Amino acid sequence: MTSQEVLQNLVVLEGLDGAGTTTQMKLLAERCEREGVPYTATWEPSAGPIGSLVRRVLKREVALDPHALALLFAADRTEHLSAAEGGMRRAAGDGRLVICDRYLYSSLAYQSIDCGYDWVYELNRDFPLPEALIFLDVPPQECNRRMASRRGVELFEGIELQERILSFYRRGIEGRSGAGMRVAWIDGVGPREEIHEKIWSFVARRPIQKP
Repeated sequence: MTSQEVLQNLVVLEGLDGAGTTTQMKLLAERCEREGVPYTATWEPSAGPIGSLVRRVLKREVALDPHALALLFAADRTEHLSAAEGGMRRAAGDGRLVICDRYLYSSLAYQSIDCGYDWVYELNRDFPLPEALIFLDVPPQECNRRMASRRGVELFEGIELQERILSFYRRGIEGRSGAGMRVAWIDGVGPREEIHEKIWSFVARRPIQKP
């Protein structure tokens, strides 16, 4: 994996369901706004047509074979990266800090449950690595408590399942160590402002790559 492409200016937030990736993405975007750092905040599944279908599957509104769902995630990621309007490559190439709530590591972690790690890995192997990956480390028990307070039910809930997902996360991330991607494992339990400061300290050490 040492020869895999690294997309400069791409920062990805990952973690179990309930870890707080969306909250921290928003806080990081707000900090960039205050600091005058040009940025684009985005997420996966994306807001595009393929991503919208994926979200319907996750909410159990549409039933799909797990392999078909994994392929949809990959198709959405392809469009999310390369779209002429709103694509992450274009934003990063323009010198913007691209902050993405979830990326290919979510596929490696979640789709591997039903499809097997090796198959999902091959499906996603050609996507570029982010320049920086931030994993919010929250115990499955705490994530389950947080999820219990939310409305509705989505796929991939439950403590035992989350523990398996966490093991796939570790396998996917550790398998890419030394590939040119910076990784920060950040304790995601505690006041969200304190967690944000740890994230900002990590992100602020890297300069924006100008076009």
